Amino acid sequence: MNDAAPAPTPAPAPRRRARVRAPELIGKGGWLNTGGKDLTLADLRGKCVVVDFWTFCCINCLHVLDELRELEEKHRDTVVIVGVHSPKFVHEADHAAVVDAVERYEVHHPVLDDPELATWKQYAVRAWPTLVVIDPEGYVVAQHAGEGHAHAIERLVEELEAEHEAKGTLRRGDGPYVAPEPVATDLRFPGKALLLPSGNFLVSDSTRHQLVELSPDGETVVRRVGSGSRGFTAESFSEPQGLTLLPDGRVVVADTVNHALRTFDPVTGAVETVAGTGRQWWQGSPTSGPALEVDLSSPWDVAWWQGKVWIAMAGVHQLWTWDPETAAVAAAAGTTNEGLVDGPAAEAWFAQPSGLAAAGDRLWIADSETSALRYVQAPSDGPADGYAIVTAVGSGLFDFGHRDGDAAQALLQHPLGVTALPDGSVAVCDTYNHALRRYDPATGQVSTLATDLREPSDAVLVDDDIVVVESARHRLTRLRLPEEAVRVDAVAHRTRRAATEVAPGTLRLDVVFQAPAGQKLDTRYGPSTRLLVSSTPPELLLGGEGQGTDLFRELELNPEVPEGVLHVSAMAASCDDDPANEYPACHVHQQDWGVPVRLVPDAATRLPLVLAGLDAE
Repeated sequence: MNDAAPAPTPAPAPRRRARVRAPELIGKGGWLNTGGKDLTLADLRGKCVVVDFWTFCCINCLHVLDELRELEEKHRDTVVIVGVHSPKFVHEADHAAVVDAVERYEVHHPVLDDPELATWKQYAVRAWPTLVVIDPEGYVVAQHAGEGHAHAIERLVEELEAEHEAKGTLRRGDGPYVAPEPVATDLRFPGKALLLPSGNFLVSDSTRHQLVELSPDGETVVRRVGSGSRGFTAESFSEPQGLTLLPDGRVVVADTVNHALRTFDPVTGAVETVAGTGRQWWQGSPTSGPALEVDLSSPWDVAWWQGKVWIAMAGVHQLWTWDPETAAVAAAAGTTNEGLVDGPAAEAWFAQPSGLAAAGDRLWIADSETSALRYVQAPSDGPADGYAIVTAVGSGLFDFGHRDGDAAQALLQHPLGVTALPDGSVAVCDTYNHALRRYDPATGQVSTLATDLREPSDAVLVDDDIVVVESARHRLTRLRLPEEAVRVDAVAHRTRRAATEVAPGTLRLDVVFQAPAGQKLDTRYGPSTRLLVSSTPPELLLGGEGQGTDLFRELELNPEVPEGVLHVSAMAASCDDDPANEYPACHVHQQDWGVPVRLVPDAATRLPLVLAGLDAE
């Protein structure tokens, strides 16, 4: 008999990883949430660092901020998350706007303001959002684009903690985050507003997770609805946005970060969940069914139209509906692909629809990421004709600015709100231009009604006035609708990203995906990956467009088209690799890229896009 204790099971050897020294974090705008201190990677040595490349217009970036909250709290003494704000729109390069966004979205970690994309370029980032993991010795060990990676990053962090604890290179303790001083105002980054039958205003006070009822003066607080803390209970909301009135007098609330619709009864004060589960919708989930059993994704606005509540489902670039009579939801327009494509509702592409306004046989849409004003046209001869999507102003993901005149050449910049006017025209809250614009369908002309508004996000009519939600001034502003337009010097912009130079002819597209440690691709029910490729203009691609299941594609680029945009959408599903577990946990990783390209002889013939992992070539 041997009484000796059994030998301990040796710890698994750490996985071999590429050793790439992380470039320094630099940005002309400086640091936020650090108490005025400039950080360097040397200051972060000994910590697991997650660098989050984000921009505040991007709904996927906002999803990732929410995904990272649990990781941030659970590994507070070993992990430092660093946001690198990398602007797409001109307005997002304004330092004051970045400061506002950090507070608006409750970013509780250091943020580097990088208006010139210096760090973005050093890390060869190609998409918002992108997450880069740096180990405690300062080496890049992983990169992830898009959403759905929090579980993989947490597993990697646990590996890094064990590995560097054993080596003596892990430093525990508080990170460099310093909370800014709170500011007292009645509203804090309000999102949308609604005129109640009483004459009072109901406002979604998004950053405080409440609804606020104001008297007709738009200033005096009558009551607050909600605890003021983020949550999904009868007393709590999470960054609520859109509001619309039902025929029975209840208000439907787009409870955006809870991925749900709630109703609020102004008479009884009761709050009820009527759609959504609290979970975010992912590819492959149901797109119709009992409203309380179907996941939603960042509903941003709602409108009562054609006997249903229409939902601007910003998180998946679609419009959905909720029918109070049948208590069912259904996708109504959009494919989930991000872009600007008109036509039959089921084939249309949107990009973060964020504002809705019903007007007769049209439902107007502020399609924010394409800087466009669009509408749903109701069928003329009944449902058999189907709904159609039409663009009135805007040309796509990359062109924006402030230009009045003929709608075909007019420009907006990330509008979030739209309001139908009595004369049949439409007022647009042109958010990043700090302006209220007007489109007249009768003349096809775009004009400017008012400027010097700070990030207007919604507007409501009150008699002959229009009351604008000035989100970044934390107030409602009443304007008399002007009879004449304001003169504004025209400006036009393109997205700040430089085009990637590629050779004409055959281009190898590789989407890099490495399943997280302890997981494998989920092939139980067929292929677990998907790749969809298209281009703007369509003539850029002579071959290789369309959908497939491989994460690589041979593209044929047209030498007669000097530049354009490749639209790439990739998805991969991975599950825990444990044969003993009959029901392994599975995760979806997905990202849409819009890659500006310029065709140059003798340039690159391979385009790698990292979904998860590191590119080995």
